Amino acid sequence: MRKLIHSLCFVALAAMVYLSAPATLHAAEKVLAADLKERVLSQYDGADRLGKFDEELNVWPVMQGDTVVGYAFETDDQVSIPAYSGKPVNVLVSFDINGIFKNSWVLEHHEPILLVGIPAEKLWDFAAQYIGKSITDKIRVGFSTDPEALTVDAVTGATVTVIVVNDTIMKSAHKVAVKLGLIEAKAGGNILPATVKTDVFSEADWTTLTGDGSIRRLFLDREQVDSAFKGTDGEGVEEASAEQKQDTFIDMYYTYLNAPTIGKNLLGEREYNWLMGELKEGEHAIAVMGTGPYSFKGNGYVRGGIFDRIQLNQGDDTVSFRDVDHHRLNDVYAANMPEFKEMDIFIIRPQFDFDPGTNWDIELLVRRQTGPLDSVFVSFTGGYQIPEAYIDRPVQPVVEAEEDLPIWISIWEQKSFSVTVLIISLVFLSAIIFMQDWLVRYPRLLHNIRRGFLLYTVIFIGWYALGQLSVVNVFTFTHAVMGDFRWELFLMDPIIFILWGFTAASILLWGRGIFCGWLCPFGAMQELINELARKLKIKQYELPFSVHERLWAVKYIILLALFGISLESMATAERYAEVEPFKTAILLAFQREWWFVTYAVTLLFISIFTRKVYCRYICPLGAALAIPTKLRLFDWLKRRKECGQPCQLCAVECEIQAIHPDGTINANECHHCLDCQMTYHNDNKCPPLVNKAKKARKKKAAPELQPINAVNVG
Repeated sequence: MRKLIHSLCFVALAAMVYLSAPATLHAAEKVLAADLKERVLSQYDGADRLGKFDEELNVWPVMQGDTVVGYAFETDDQVSIPAYSGKPVNVLVSFDINGIFKNSWVLEHHEPILLVGIPAEKLWDFAAQYIGKSITDKIRVGFSTDPEALTVDAVTGATVTVIVVNDTIMKSAHKVAVKLGLIEAKAGGNILPATVKTDVFSEADWTTLTGDGSIRRLFLDREQVDSAFKGTDGEGVEEASAEQKQDTFIDMYYTYLNAPTIGKNLLGEREYNWLMGELKEGEHAIAVMGTGPYSFKGNGYVRGGIFDRIQLNQGDDTVSFRDVDHHRLNDVYAANMPEFKEMDIFIIRPQFDFDPGTNWDIELLVRRQTGPLDSVFVSFTGGYQIPEAYIDRPVQPVVEAEEDLPIWISIWEQKSFSVTVLIISLVFLSAIIFMQDWLVRYPRLLHNIRRGFLLYTVIFIGWYALGQLSVVNVFTFTHAVMGDFRWELFLMDPIIFILWGFTAASILLWGRGIFCGWLCPFGAMQELINELARKLKIKQYELPFSVHERLWAVKYIILLALFGISLESMATAERYAEVEPFKTAILLAFQREWWFVTYAVTLLFISIFTRKVYCRYICPLGAALAIPTKLRLFDWLKRRKECGQPCQLCAVECEIQAIHPDGTINANECHHCLDCQMTYHNDNKCPPLVNKAKKARKKKAAPELQPINAVNVG
């Protein structure tokens, strides 16, 4: 209730500020909470206030009397770099007129590990490391081999997140400084613009043109748009119902028309020639086509006006289109082309110095009316790069822009040691599985190998590399598939990515048992504790199979409940996913509040008396992995016709009770420990083999019967 009242007061205050200003097409002036203002001002000697928010630059000037001594801004207003959750981390940043950071404070994040694991203070402490550094410094997280780089300490357990935060702070600060003229933009591009090859043409249909990037797409559904308005005055206005969230908001395609292969195939030769005849030297044409309830032109467009929903950005230049820059596109000729509600051509005039060979973005503005005269908008962008085959680059020497590598590449480089060791261990584990029929004939050797691997799993994969998979990963992947799927989000954590890739492959081949029995750090910890307890002759307890079998269902119920919650709110699902003790025992090594530690320790304590209780009855991740296990291709665990009828030895000895009384192995519950296979191949232990050997010995020991000669009696 307090948060609701605070939000309503904030909206009311923003509305009053807006109404007191001249009417414009922009939202109310952005304000900063009092405690955040004080945080910014306290870092400047003599600063007494924040100036009016500059809506063009999206910054607050920091004032000392009438003198500007610095600038403050939120990174969400400058850049949008998704973190592992798929959403950006918003940081309040300020620097002085010399480009020295004065403040860096995380305002909002959606990272799972930080929501329920690592204290927020650690992320604030990380951001504070930038204070005193320059916006022109080359800053790297953790160790860097670059002698020119400055480093900041990472946050244990959240390396991916803080690398994204570093990128967010530095790129947004650089962008603001360029806008303010404090530093120059990075050199890049060609001295002269690229030219279009007018003699290059090949026939192509719609599928070909969209497939090679000649035509690009910007698709938005209702849920994406609603999410973009969260935290603004437009939140809740015209919001989609639960049934409408996946409905199309706009499906828009855009392309560059001057290139003959694109223009002629799309417009037809006659209309293409007409358009090229209309264009003057230095002018360019783009086509925009869209369908869905939202119009990229807008219903309020009037003659003589500007199209206020669409614009083009290239570098620091923004191209707005007027009615004289617009032609309706009535006929299109590309084969297999879908139907569109709107099709239009827009002309880029010479004053914009447009370069067809340099990347450009189309920007779509979505506006919501918040009052009779008030409105707020958010923007969505789509990138475009013309295929190289359609253009000529200038011959003269050029200065190439220094391209920033994707963040995930630098993360993989930083974790190269962990990645290498993990891959080697997975190859070794694969060899164990493929050679299992030979290894199980040497029980002592296999037991020692298994114990050593479980220790490696706990110490290296778990505590060192933080490679504990979680049901939250399953939900994140599921939501990504249903929404805006991007591989780079999953590549941000190489250890988790590799483990998931191996787990997916092993499930397809053999089932969930490879991960649950060999690669889960918490599962390995439970098993090692139980192994030690058995060595110490501590009495073990098992539930009757009928009760045990029914308790299997509990973990599936937990999984379904968590998944249902995730559909409503991932943040809430992440909190309830604390039913997993993984973060406490593995990722944070028990460095948490006492109630989390008590829960994890209790589960481990139970493991002294019963093997893997958590894995068998509670683990939602195990339940999630068991579902696709039904699709496995092979059953490598061998059985005999005597298994279950009459022999019950393996069923009795199976320490997680994955073998039914009838002798069948439940692959959904099996952890692939191979104990049953050791018994299967043991001539001195497996009852059918023992009986077979006894019969063979009896047969060999029995005296041969001598033939009786017939005696003739005369």
